[in-house]
Amino acid sequence: MTTAPWRDRALSADDRVDDLLSRMTLEEKTAQLYGVWVGASTDGHGVAPHQHDMTADYEWDELITRGLGQLTRPFGTAPVDPTLGAQALARAQRRIAGAGRFGIPALAHEECLAGFTAWRATAYPVPLAWGATFHPELVEEMAARIGHDLASVGVHQGLAPVLDVVRDARWGRVEETIGEDPYLVGTIGSAYVRGLESAGIIATLKHFAGYASSAGARNLAPVRAGVREFADVTLPPFEMALREGGARSVMAAYNETDGVPASADAHLLTQLLREEWEFTGTVVSDYFGIGFLESLHRVAGTPAEAAQVALAAGIDVELPSIRSYGDALVAAVRAGDVPESLVDRAARRVLTQKCGLGLLDEDWRPEPDGPIDLDSAGNRALARRLAEESVVLLDNPDGLLPLAPDTRIAVVGPRAADALAMLGCYSFPSHVLPSHPETPVGLDIPTLLDSLRAELPDAKVTFAEGCDTSEPDTGGFEEAVARAAEADVCVAVLGDRAGLFGRGTSGEGCDVAELQLPGVQAELLDALVSTGVPVVLVLLTGRPYALGRWHGRLASVVQAFFPGEEGGPAVAGVLSGRVTPSGRLPVSVPRERGGQPWTYLQPPLGLAGGVSSLDPTPLYPFGHGLSYTSFVWEDFTEGASAEGGPAEIGTDGSYEVSVTVRNTGARAGAEVVQLYLHDPVASVTRPDVRLIGYERLELAPGAASRVTFRFHADLSAFTDRSGRRVVEPGGLELRLGASSADVRHAARVRLVGGTRELGVDRRMRCETSTDPVG
Repeated sequence: MTTAPWRDRALSADDRVDDLLSRMTLEEKTAQLYGVWVGASTDGHGVAPHQHDMTADYEWDELITRGLGQLTRPFGTAPVDPTLGAQALARAQRRIAGAGRFGIPALAHEECLAGFTAWRATAYPVPLAWGATFHPELVEEMAARIGHDLASVGVHQGLAPVLDVVRDARWGRVEETIGEDPYLVGTIGSAYVRGLESAGIIATLKHFAGYASSAGARNLAPVRAGVREFADVTLPPFEMALREGGARSVMAAYNETDGVPASADAHLLTQLLREEWEFTGTVVSDYFGIGFLESLHRVAGTPAEAAQVALAAGIDVELPSIRSYGDALVAAVRAGDVPESLVDRAARRVLTQKCGLGLLDEDWRPEPDGPIDLDSAGNRALARRLAEESVVLLDNPDGLLPLAPDTRIAVVGPRAADALAMLGCYSFPSHVLPSHPETPVGLDIPTLLDSLRAELPDAKVTFAEGCDTSEPDTGGFEEAVARAAEADVCVAVLGDRAGLFGRGTSGEGCDVAELQLPGVQAELLDALVSTGVPVVLVLLTGRPYALGRWHGRLASVVQAFFPGEEGGPAVAGVLSGRVTPSGRLPVSVPRERGGQPWTYLQPPLGLAGGVSSLDPTPLYPFGHGLSYTSFVWEDFTEGASAEGGPAEIGTDGSYEVSVTVRNTGARAGAEVVQLYLHDPVASVTRPDVRLIGYERLELAPGAASRVTFRFHADLSAFTDRSGRRVVEPGGLELRLGASSADVRHAARVRLVGGTRELGVDRRMRCETSTDPVG
């Protein structure tokens, strides 16, 4: 029996796909362009608004005779035992392959934002906590573990990472982002992509692009970002994750920008992404995003028109389920309304990806190998380390922390005794289990209260909830105040409850009007402070909240962004001193609850000044974080300077700055050296400072390390008035700091020569090196 060329692994992927496409009917080609969400609700009670409107009816046995592009969330829709789920997925894949003429299985995808969103799978810290670590290598290790778990059960594609840059902290999905700086988002996000892809899992960059810039911080609201904000803030993390991470898929965003929905934007999805950036993978829709072109954006009148608009723009796959790319598309092609070449273009990309995954090979097999454990000891150990490194000590003016081991502690607050206080909205317990209240969580998630009692066994620890996370009831205040008054120190554990579409205080669709603590938690904190007992504020949140109301009145402030299943022991370890805090803020913490939106990437008129009565200066700046040990920064050196003035380098040149950091305390600890660029004069307004490099240094007591940053002129580039990305001649200042506002050393540099236009081969990362110092 002769093997068909498309089955022949000796041939190139292009040749194999050419042969396969030539044999397929129109129905078989379009079948590769949609997913099916088995088990999704169609009765109006799904996880998302409009889900019941966008899920079409189909007959499974008939549908799969054409083949099938994707299976949507076989593990992330309802609780399923991982081993049984893997076996069921294998059977489904065998059935799909056996039903069609070509024996090609579907590509299975899952959410994996903060771990595999499946029952009994490790719940890692949320991406905002990754940003707080300033530790890309650790994030890469986590992503590799997530990828291994996905692959172990037969999943091929993960819908992560989120590379949206925070533009307004009131937005509900801030917890899903890595932070408010594109360089931090790009470097951490690229590390996640490398880790996931190293396990053979297709990483999916989302949400492309502009989603986090929605007007009024409202989910799905229009985006009114200008050309330069889009080019210099929104897009760079995606470009970096494609170039440096090797992501093989991109998800089109829900939003519109200046009247054009991303899912209908050929300039974004084809001209920029494919022609300029040379991306060759697949573009998938966000869930129901193609249907929304018809129902919400109203740039299409029918499912067929929505399919034509999306295909022409460059979306290859309709997720999560069949609607526009099914029979409606087939009929439109046959009627001459949609060129079949658009179907062929998308099908080629999908089949090429399946070829790379081995799904076109004759010896393909879906059955899992060996036992399946999605929450292994190794996973939990890594989740613990990531959580520990993400905790940010914001303030500790009198050194009350670490807590004395035998003290009397009143733990108060609605997040202290709730395990879900540790988890973000895309964790399985927060995302899916609310629809299955009879199902146990399936994970061991210690609360902060239990963890603190275990951490300090000789302390006398009492507890009062005080209030609910979001309800206005103050009936618990009296008991909370009484417990605090009896103690030597009060640990107030406040923050968010993750949820979806208004069912939480943080998460997708949980946007807020202002940055004040939810419910009556602010009033509870006032009552605790009024006792005169020292109050340590611990925040377990998905976004930053304004804390100026209590500045100077709190003994200490600790911030943790949904630190995952091991977050309780991690935060308790910081409170006890077992863990020396090393997290740094990936977002600014505001002083006042209004005056938003604001991030640190402000030009001069975005900063405090006499022209406005509103002072947007944050209480704690981007990059800020304290430690229990101390560091000195010494022996700062820079490249050769011109006599009497700044060093001169060409607009294509480079320059080195170095500093030695020494741990002068009695504890091991980590310092994060941050490199910022200040551009005093340019042809367009520029941020006063912006991050262009960083290095995390872990140092034993008395140890020192020398870090060198190799600045290249490309890192000063921006989008000029004509829309070109350029390096302009002129003066710059390179600032080494412990935060965006805490500058320790600075070097002046002058770029000389003509303005230089950059292409896609520009340098996006600042090279660094470290050497131990004896």
